[in-house]
Amino acid sequence: MDSVRVKICGLTRVEDVRAAAEAGAAYVGFVFFPKSPRNVSVEAARELALEVPPGIAKVGLLVDPSDALLDEIDAAVPLDMIQLHGRETPERVAEVRARMGLPVMKALGVSSEDDLAKVAAYGRVADQLLIDAKAPEGAELPGGNGLAFDWRLVQGRRWPVPWMLAGGLTPENARRAVAMTGAQQLDVSSGVEESPGIKDAGKIRAFIAAAKDGEAAPRL
Repeated sequence: MDSVRVKICGLTRVEDVRAAAEAGAAYVGFVFFPKSPRNVSVEAARELALEVPPGIAKVGLLVDPSDALLDEIDAAVPLDMIQLHGRETPERVAEVRARMGLPVMKALGVSSEDDLAKVAAYGRVADQLLIDAKAPEGAELPGGNGLAFDWRLVQGRRWPVPWMLAGGLTPENARRAVAMTGAQQLDVSSGVEESPGIKDAGKIRAFIAAAKDGEAAPRL
């Protein structure tokens, strides 16, 4: 079995990029969404991306992006993957993938069995899926709210493409999350922060260690 892969998302500082790399992150994420406390400018994202060592995937998180924003990012930031976290349709996901020439991960919020019905449609056009807690009604942010969902909903699930578990993950529950869901990829942002947008190197190390430990734990 491959080792559990961890994405540290919402990075805003060079020292946090370095901490994620040193701790063994497989992905690092940069947020392009002005309403988020983790938002970075295109220029700042470029500087951060250039600090990422080879072998770690650089992911740009966008929410219903315009073609103009996609083109601006594409011209300036050396990304390896796009993460779409808005209300993008499967058709729009395919358009973004073709326009950027990069793999696309589509984030989908889940709170009940009904929400899982749409996952398969996106699995036919996206390269990966991110299964997150559904944002509360009226929330400013589509993700990054520090909320978990009932992991039993995805227990033993299989989709056409690789998937990543997100939502309310912390160093304290990462091991259990892997053991319960069988997820081979975890995404964390607020769970390894000392304040919004400012990561804690110790929490990053603890989270990645716990995630990899969960792989060896008995399935719950």
